[in-house]
Amino acid sequence: MTRKMIIDTDTASDDAVAIMMALQTPDIEVEAITVVSGNMPVAQGSNNARYVVELCGKTTPVYHGAEKPLMRETYHAHWFHGVDGMGGMDYKATTPPAEGNAVDVLIDTIKANPGIILVALGPLTNVALAVGKAPEIVANVSRCVVMGGAANVVGNVTPAAEYNIWCDPEAARIAFRSGLPVEMVGWELCRGGANLDDDEMRYCKETINTSLAHMTIDSNFSAIEANRNWLGDPGLGLPDPVAMAIAIDPTICTKSSKHYVEVECDGTYTRGMTVVDQLGSAGRDVRNGMKSVPMWEELVNKGEPHITVCWEIDNARWKELLYKTMQV
Repeated sequence: MTRKMIIDTDTASDDAVAIMMALQTPDIEVEAITVVSGNMPVAQGSNNARYVVELCGKTTPVYHGAEKPLMRETYHAHWFHGVDGMGGMDYKATTPPAEGNAVDVLIDTIKANPGIILVALGPLTNVALAVGKAPEIVANVSRCVVMGGAANVVGNVTPAAEYNIWCDPEAARIAFRSGLPVEMVGWELCRGGANLDDDEMRYCKETINTSLAHMTIDSNFSAIEANRNWLGDPGLGLPDPVAMAIAIDPTICTKSSKHYVEVECDGTYTRGMTVVDQLGSAGRDVRNGMKSVPMWEELVNKGEPHITVCWEIDNARWKELLYKTMQV
């Protein structure tokens, strides 16, 4: 059976690869791509998404969404992905963006497709606006795979926070509290053995040797440099494609569990931190009968933990899926 999907993205280089993976998976039908401000301004993110759609030979519509976070200043990630978000390759789409607002498209598409998979690859501004305007759509989403957060590990934009959540923490809090069946795929899962090393990147370009394989590596030129020189990782980390791999094949996530997860919006040093209640302390008596702090009560009163946190992936199988989608 065909699975319906809608992708919300701030398209830079790793988002582009994730979009490619979805479009190249035979049993996935991407109903729409909605663009949010994040890695890139919306217009540039839209261009990048439309370029990938064209490269895959598809006609998936791409819609413009929120130009800025709900309450915060706008910060883009040119420093990581390059000025164009695509490693300086300056790809140009030839098709125009679709008419319509991304938030309304999210609402209408989810309403029209019960059981749809929502994959969020950028800040959650569009998603928060959609569930705020039409909370009834939550029931129609079978899975909400979020590339965002850091599950009790260091962040990649501050010591405490991952970029997508940090950009618009208020939106992330709304989305996480909305009842959406969030599967949190933190940025840490793309590190270490999940990185593409030099031999694997060479395999993509020289052995697979398709336009999609070349785009995958070439568009990430700036990200490779940042990954090695700043993060100290061995090769190319691809957080959004890892999340998409799990959206396509949930068994690639080999260890997961459900938790209360709160997004820090007020902390001076911890803005955007995804606070995972890993030990189940929220709402329970702990140390000498002390109760959990009141800020958790709203979550606990809504019922059992519903945020699925992905802790580990099968590195070999995620890469196999990536390679498969590059082969036209």
